Amino acid sequence: MPDTPKIPPPPFKSGTAMPPPPMKVPVAPAKDLNIDLPVVALTAKDFASDQDVRWCPGCGDYSILAQVQRTMPDLQVTRHQTVFVAGIGCSSRFPYYMNTYGFHGIHGRAPAIASGVKAANPELNVWVATGDGDGLSIGGNHTLHMLRRNFNLNVLLFNNKIYGLTKGQYSPTSEHGKKTKSTPYGSIDHPLNPVLFALGCEATFVARSIDRDPKHMQEVIKRASAHHGTSFMEIYQNCNIFNDGAFLDLTEKDVKDDHILFIKHGEPMIFGKAKDKAIILEGFNPKVVNVADVPAEQILKHDETNPILAGILAKMTDMEGFPTPLGIFLSVDRATYEDEMTDQIKTAKEKSVGDLKKLLNSGNTWMVN
Repeated sequence: MPDTPKIPPPPFKSGTAMPPPPMKVPVAPAKDLNIDLPVVALTAKDFASDQDVRWCPGCGDYSILAQVQRTMPDLQVTRHQTVFVAGIGCSSRFPYYMNTYGFHGIHGRAPAIASGVKAANPELNVWVATGDGDGLSIGGNHTLHMLRRNFNLNVLLFNNKIYGLTKGQYSPTSEHGKKTKSTPYGSIDHPLNPVLFALGCEATFVARSIDRDPKHMQEVIKRASAHHGTSFMEIYQNCNIFNDGAFLDLTEKDVKDDHILFIKHGEPMIFGKAKDKAIILEGFNPKVVNVADVPAEQILKHDETNPILAGILAKMTDMEGFPTPLGIFLSVDRATYEDEMTDQIKTAKEKSVGDLKKLLNSGNTWMVN
């Protein structure tokens, strides 16, 4: 009989565990599998998470959440490619209530986090939920640089003119003389105008809406989402616990028509319950007139591509005797940060392929014992 072939000894000591079986190398298919997956139409309920919404009963945040959830299906976005980023405050609970990806950051840092998310993965649909305190006080510096860089993301700034989560201190947008627990004799701060701030940072899309007008808010959200660049949307929101009635002139049926100016691109600026009031310009100064007293061509028409006009309208918010503009103040095109970043990376790769080992051993090197 032929000699029995010798079996080589196992490459491990007796008594040790058996080695794992060799890995199976996956075999690539002969051709690509083109599978048509069914397209499922999403609804507002699909964007609502299973978390209990924990805001004070009657808070305006409920309306903002509802309008965002209702609008999302119309934006043709997917949940797995959508990210909501927040800082600290009542508004910053937002990521918990959206059935998407989310990031709850620290106070004021949502713009920085969102910028990083967008830079790392430009394909993501990124939203920032922040408040007048979170985004304009401790986070003002981060908001500034996010806006000027023009990342393609969307900012929802809830403005209730108060610090709600920390129980009623005055905020950057509180009116002069505001009496709170932290300013019992009245605030001596000059209030910040969020729309003017965004325009000053050269944001490419700046708008304003209000919690008590769901239809208008949905329209502005859609426009903001369609904009390629940073969209900044201030939303007036009532805090019925610590600053109830801050926007009564803009929400009460009997008076709101005389205090709101809905601005729409190409349309004359006419307002009032009887549509009998209008805005004209005398030089660069706006003026309220009766429609019957001026020729139609003298009535100011909105141009959302004009940054000078946007600034005039934003400042008009703080002027006594003038209506508060709601709508899109500015919408202009400018290259986004992540687009130019991607182009630079592509150009660098086309010039040469990096060699990390060569880089680490270039120049003066030495060994450390």
